[in-house]
Parts: sequence; structure tokens; C-alpha cells
Amino acid sequence: MDNLPVVTQPDTLVVGSRFQDNSNLKETVGTDLDRAMMQRCIELARHALGSTSPNPMVGAVIVKDGEIIGEGFHPHVGEPHAEVFALKAAGENARGATIYVSLEPCNHYGRTPPCSEALIAAGVAKVVVGMVDPNPLVAGGGIARLHAAGIEVLVGVEEQACQKLNEGFIHRILHHRPFGILKYAMTLDGKIATTTGHSAWITNKDARSEVHQLRAACDAVIVGGNTVRQDNPHLTSHREGANNPLRVVMSRSLDLPQKAHLWQIAEAPTLVFTEKGANADFQELLRKLGVEVVELTPLIPDQVMAYLYERGFCNVLWECGGLLAASAIAGRAVQKVFAFIAPKIVGGVHAPTPVGDLGFTTMTEALSLERVEIRVVGSDCLVEGYLPSHES
Repeated sequence: MDNLPVVTQPDTLVVGSRFQDNSNLKETVGTDLDRAMMQRCIELARHALGSTSPNPMVGAVIVKDGEIIGEGFHPHVGEPHAEVFALKAAGENARGATIYVSLEPCNHYGRTPPCSEALIAAGVAKVVVGMVDPNPLVAGGGIARLHAAGIEVLVGVEEQACQKLNEGFIHRILHHRPFGILKYAMTLDGKIATTTGHSAWITNKDARSEVHQLRAACDAVIVGGNTVRQDNPHLTSHREGANNPLRVVMSRSLDLPQKAHLWQIAEAPTLVFTEKGANADFQELLRKLGVEVVELTPLIPDQVMAYLYERGFCNVLWECGGLLAASAIAGRAVQKVFAFIAPKIVGGVHAPTPVGDLGFTTMTEALSLERVEIRVVGSDCLVEGYLPSHES
């Protein structure tokens, strides 16, 4: 019994299908080397931004005698997991080594064999895990299998960073919906356009670059019909080799221009949601252009997110106007907010604002963001935070 390895208590406990974050109850896990290697795992995982859904992004690093001898990441759904690439790079040197992996190794047969068995077969001596997998098919089973094979396991190194990396995957597993992110840019006096609807450009070039990176990390980006009519956006990542999300338009009436950047699908695909029977001639025109058209009744954010969940999506970006943004917030289709604030004043009593009417009449009803981060991007300010959760 004295020779059995010890598995440290993970910061995140998995109880049934519920994911409980206890990271604030524990001191920092692991050594400086452990944390540095886990940060490298996260860095590797991010190479696959926007390409792994419905799978998580995962990175792995193998270390022996203080040196990295193999590393890898999961590049795309259906392809080998991060551990497999790292083991292949390390070869026979993996025996007796330590492997760092940002997510618990799987212990079940899916599209690929269990990574826990591959690690056992490779003869690694220790496995350092960033976070427990919330997927009920894994949920501690991979850690238990490694432990049973006599491998030392350390869990919870850089756990919060690993969870943030895959917050879309976690939300999808626990809530059976994609993770919704509302992004908007406004002036210092809270306007997203002038009274005439002109909005290019509120923010600076650096802030727009941040938005392009955000799009690249998402599976879909959603706008309403008014955004198409007013702005004629591209909604791409504007970066060669980066992921372009599925561009989604919600329009009940399909009162949309016949020519728009979004109907040009050579660079990125487009999906238009409308209600049953709406503007049949325009539907036919879109289909001839290669645009996918789906009828949903009622056409509301929750229905759209349910559809995108079935498509296997983890992260969905809302870049819509105020009316649709309010509907998405009220329908709990948004969990996170990225608000860019430019040091400009445009004025206008009727100039549009980022979020329409939520029905609140007192300040005590206001939604206060949680886990807020604020940083300067060029001359603009970015406020990033999470809407209050609604636990059932």
C-alpha cells in the first residue's frame, strides 16, 4: 500500500453531470515547472482555435530530465488527441517521463482509442492534468485508470486557465447549448452608431484585430437582418489560415438586400434562419447562391442555439444590434460579454445603443457582470465579463 501513487484532490469535483468549481478553496497546485509546462499545453491547444468542436482544445507536453521530449495538440475532431501526437514525438523516451495535458485523458472508445491506455502502454511515470473532463464519459475515469495502473497523477495545475480555454466545451457538456458571447463596440456615451445608422469605425485598428481573433475562436457568428442592411458586414476573421466561423443571419421576414458580402460564400459559409414560409422567392435566391436557409418557428435565440448545438458547436458569437442582443440575453443565449468602449462622444437621443429593452425599471434589476477583466486595447477599453448564471 505504501508504494501506491497518490492522486491529489482535484480543484474541480464532478458529481453526476454537474461541474463544481472549487478552485478558490485550494492553494496553487504544482511546482513552477508544472505551471510553466501547463501554460505551454494551453499555448499548443490554442493552435486549433475554432477547429475542434464539439471536442475540446487540448495540448500535451512530455518532459524527461527537465527537457521537453515531445509535444502535440488535438487539431480537429476525428483526428488523434494531443497525447497521441506528444507520445509519437517522444517515442521510446516517453518511458519513465512526465506528461502534462491540459484536460484529463479520455478513458473510452469514441472516434479514437482511449488516451489513458496509450499513456499506460508508453510507460509514462507521471501524468499532470490541468482539469477534470466534465464529459460524463470521462469525468474522472481517465485519472482513475491511470492511478490503477500505478501511474502518479497530479490534478488541477493551472486549472482556471484550462477551464477558460475550454469554457465553450464545458458549457456545451453541462447545458446542452453552445456558449454564447455578446460582442459590441460603443462610444463613451453608449452609442453603437450615429442617428443615421453610421458605425464605421467606432473602435481602433487594434480593437478590430481583437474581434477578428475572437471570431476565429468561434464556430458561428450571429447578426440580425438590420445589421446586414445597415453595415453589409463580412464577419470573417480577416486572417490568412485562421478559422472563419459560420456566418448566421436571423431574419423573420427576409427583407434583406439581394447583394451582400454574406451571400458570397467562397471565403466562409453562411446560414440564414427565417420563419416558415417567409419570402419564398428570396429563399430560393439564397439557395442558388449556396447560402443555407433553415426555417425555425418561432425564430428566437434559444431555438437557434438549440439548432447550433445539434450541429456540434461550442462557441457562438453574437455581433448583433440592440434588439436582438436584448432578446439573446433574455433568452439566456448569452453567457459572456466583450464590450469595447471607444473614447468618443457622438450624442443623439435616438442613436442606437448596444442592448435594447430588457424590461427593467429599477437599477437593482441590472445584470452585474461577474469575473470582470478590464484592459486597454490601443486607445480603447475592453470590458470582459460573465452574465450571472441561472442555476436551475
